[in-house]
Amino acid sequence: MKSMAVETHQNQNGLAKDSKAGILDLFYNDIAIDLGTANTLIATKRNGIVYSEPSVIAFNPQGSPVSIGRTAWQMLEKTHDELRTVRPLKYGVIADYDAAEHMLRGMIKCAKKKWYSSTRQMVICVPSGITDVEKRAVRASAENAGAREVYMVEEPLAAAIGVGLPVHEPQGHMIVDIGGGTTEIAVIALSGIVHAQSLRLAGDKLTEDIIHYFRRTQNLLIGYKMAEKIKCKIGSAAPLEEELEMDIKGRDLVKGIPKTLRVSSVDVRSAISQSVNLTVEAILGSLEQTPPELAGDILDHGIMLAGGGSLLKNLDRRIAERTELPVHIAQDPMTAVVRGTGAVLDNLEYYKAVVI
Repeated sequence: MKSMAVETHQNQNGLAKDSKAGILDLFYNDIAIDLGTANTLIATKRNGIVYSEPSVIAFNPQGSPVSIGRTAWQMLEKTHDELRTVRPLKYGVIADYDAAEHMLRGMIKCAKKKWYSSTRQMVICVPSGITDVEKRAVRASAENAGAREVYMVEEPLAAAIGVGLPVHEPQGHMIVDIGGGTTEIAVIALSGIVHAQSLRLAGDKLTEDIIHYFRRTQNLLIGYKMAEKIKCKIGSAAPLEEELEMDIKGRDLVKGIPKTLRVSSVDVRSAISQSVNLTVEAILGSLEQTPPELAGDILDHGIMLAGGGSLLKNLDRRIAERTELPVHIAQDPMTAVVRGTGAVLDNLEYYKAVVI
């Protein structure tokens, strides 16, 4: 009888403790952030991915933010003197500290389900080649945006966790995360990065290549958003079974008037070929630096592609032909990093080896 009474008492205490913890959790809004050059995604413990919008913020002449995310993106390259749009991140790191802080604060506010909740823990992914100064800028922005505890996880590890790779096991896996500002190439084993290469060459560079190509070859000046649309719609890394075409709009640099031009995927492939070649060569270089035992594992498992850049048509085929390895594109590659960052947030103790 005494034993049952003690057990009942312990269970009651346990229930009371869990209930108390559950009630306290209602006042906290712990979040995971994929703070990307092109897009920012936010996930919470209880609700998964709750925010996914472009990393853009608009300011009025007084320096106060008037719009963030998708609405600010729509204003990009269309503003007058009373508005200024800023993309605070460049090459995966913060280039404009004040704008990044305002943007982060606004995005966290949008992601909150309850106005009274506060951010206790925040996990942010960062490029593998980030410097100490850049780490401090990320941490300071997160703390000023309201986070009490800030943790960072390297982007390739977050992507690997997000696509379901067994990062804790003694097996080698190669992941290539192609974002807006950086391409992260990493060989992962035993909760760590054995070899990593961070290229400041990714989706934004391809977009810039398209702008320069049509300016150089057609005397046509197109905007960033038009070039982005071209890349997503007809861009490819290798020849397509049926080449695509689309009409593009810009300004004729000779006559100075608006102009429409019909272009094909062959033109776009020519525009981005050099950057694509550099990416493929970097992957080959990383394979050369991989220890032989892990290289054997990669031979078995292949290369995993994540990030929005992996959606470039036939990029997987181009890499497979050059490396002679199987290449897989992650399911929903654009959310792989935030899903992995969210998994780290959900179980910080289990993933403590991967946290910076």
